[in-house]
Amino acid sequence: MGLLENKRALITGLISDRSIAHGIADAFHKQGAQLAFTYQSEKVKDRVCKIAEKWNSSLVYQCDVSSDENIQQVFTSLNEHWDTLDILIHSIAFAPSDQLEGDYFDCVNRDGFRIAHDVSSYSLAALAKAAHPMMKDQRGSILAMTYLGAERTVQNYNVMGVAKASLEANVRYLANSLGPKDIRVNAISAGPIRTLAASGIKDLRKMLSYYETIAPLRRKVTIEEVGDTAAFLCSDMARGITGEVIHVDAGYHIIGMPAALD
Repeated sequence: MGLLENKRALITGLISDRSIAHGIADAFHKQGAQLAFTYQSEKVKDRVCKIAEKWNSSLVYQCDVSSDENIQQVFTSLNEHWDTLDILIHSIAFAPSDQLEGDYFDCVNRDGFRIAHDVSSYSLAALAKAAHPMMKDQRGSILAMTYLGAERTVQNYNVMGVAKASLEANVRYLANSLGPKDIRVNAISAGPIRTLAASGIKDLRKMLSYYETIAPLRRKVTIEEVGDTAAFLCSDMARGITGEVIHVDAGYHIIGMPAALD
């Protein structure tokens, strides 16, 4: 029996077979979970539906997380097929491209700041609110995806780093609020992975190369490794863990000053 046998999971942020959400979905499927998905716009609907089919799922819903009405409609529709929900995966982040290049002070502006925080951080609380009626009494688990840029400055990550810091604080506050309702809230801080979302960050290739040189394991992490950690955190094996940010980054976050390179 898998770790997630008979559990139902809604996964947001699936956009391609290279996305972190894909790694999570695959791990969940292998561990016995039933899956449902959201997609951001009609532009990617067919792609997401096709990917979902390989996990025997036809539950795919459009969700613009900047709209409370749209979010609520997702759960109204999902409730027509499932009466309960055990797991909610938040794998959503966005900032305008002009916010992800150059010096933070020079490029940050009010609109970019607002959009990054609304889509990348507030959406976790909005989704949790809408999911709660289906998750209560289920010993549910909510899991968000974050990055080291929330803790330290990362070149070109800029306002997204500030939004991820907000997301991590959001995780802690939600964990405290939802703990008495027996719902756990955690986050995974994954190392840099060449996903479609990450491709918007300037000099990503250089970042990945440097990462492999410095990380204690001397390699990048994979979406499969993130997925396996997600499966554990959302299983009953992790029933005593909430409010945590777990790093899956080949140990990169422990390094203070790297050893001099030859």
